Amino acid sequence: MVIRKHELLAYFADSPAEGSLKKDIRRFLIGIGGIYPERDLPRIRWRVLKDRNWNRSWHRFFKPQKIGKSFWVTAPWIAPPSLRRRHVITIEPGMAFGTGTHATTRGCMEFIEQAVASLHGSGFDALDVGTGSGILAIALVKLGARKVRALDLDPVALKVARKNLRCNDVEQKVQLSGTKLSRVRKLFPLVTANLTAEVILDLAEGLTKRVAPRGFLILSGILSPKTKEVITSLAARGFTVVRRKREREWVTLLVKRR
Repeated sequence: MVIRKHELLAYFADSPAEGSLKKDIRRFLIGIGGIYPERDLPRIRWRVLKDRNWNRSWHRFFKPQKIGKSFWVTAPWIAPPSLRRRHVITIEPGMAFGTGTHATTRGCMEFIEQAVASLHGSGFDALDVGTGSGILAIALVKLGARKVRALDLDPVALKVARKNLRCNDVEQKVQLSGTKLSRVRKLFPLVTANLTAEVILDLAEGLTKRVAPRGFLILSGILSPKTKEVITSLAARGFTVVRRKREREWVTLLVKRR
């Protein structure tokens, strides 16, 4: 929804139930009119929008950025810099989440640095649940992961992630698939999941079971009021909080299996 000075734009998925939706909205507005009879009923206009890449609109605003001590995230339409001390990650998000501009992505990447340092660098495997654009899987490989299992249920995200893996020359080390978490059996010393608090709580059993003994779990997409509930759920499954980062309303957690 977009609020402007004299209008409200509401976007709905195209559906056979469009007629019913229009009736519901009219009925709602008539009800509001009954509460505020001194105001005229708003005029309703409907328009079918063609499917397009909504992310394109922000291209002109994107600027490369440093994340943590290890990463420089840029875009394909910007010439990559020559950096010795930072890994350059090139991301074209398409219609998938994860460009490095969001607080949750930055938090995850910073905690990946810390977890990898505790794992003593290369030679570890990792699991990235809800990989989106693939940015966290790429970061894991750049910091020495031997193999990353990257999961996402959205076929659009998988397509975008596959392109980004190739662009960053890490496709040989990332196993990308639409497999459900419940079908993964292997244990990993490092698991990442940048989702939402609600989804994390739903997947808590599956996520925690995939973490090897003394392994790390990085979680983000958590709105601050839900943090305590998430931590309580993790504590009940044998995890302790190592680090917690809050940026605006978003919280990222680095937790470790006891």
